[in-house]
Amino acid sequence: MIPRNGPDGEPSIVSKTPGSITRPAGLCAGPGHVVVYGNPAFVAAFGEGSVGLPAREGMLGLPGEAFALLDAVLREGRALALWVTRDGEDWRLTAMPRFDPETQEPYGVAFHLRARSDLPVVLDA
Repeated sequence: MIPRNGPDGEPSIVSKTPGSITRPAGLCAGPGHVVVYGNPAFVAAFGEGSVGLPAREGMLGLPGEAFALLDAVLREGRALALWVTRDGEDWRLTAMPRFDPETQEPYGVAFHLRARSDLPVVLDA
């Protein structure tokens, strides 16, 4: 539970579902973007069988732009993001490179999807 002020300015408590349940995230390796890890939301969205497959084969329903983004992150070695549509819903795909600690070369990509309707909770200071 997160305490915050309600619409009337009075303190209230709201329930917040953890991001690991609502926001698919994972790690993929290599230029084929083989998914090596998916959080519970990823498995719920794409299925258990999607872990271990190239992202293009396992992450069904995502448009080609999503995979072009993963390609660009791995190639350029910098984080990128874009809005994509999956099953008629807008999602923010954010991806960042994973670097080999010895060579400092990117070897994979960490990614995260957040539905447009899944707004972050902002607490009043």
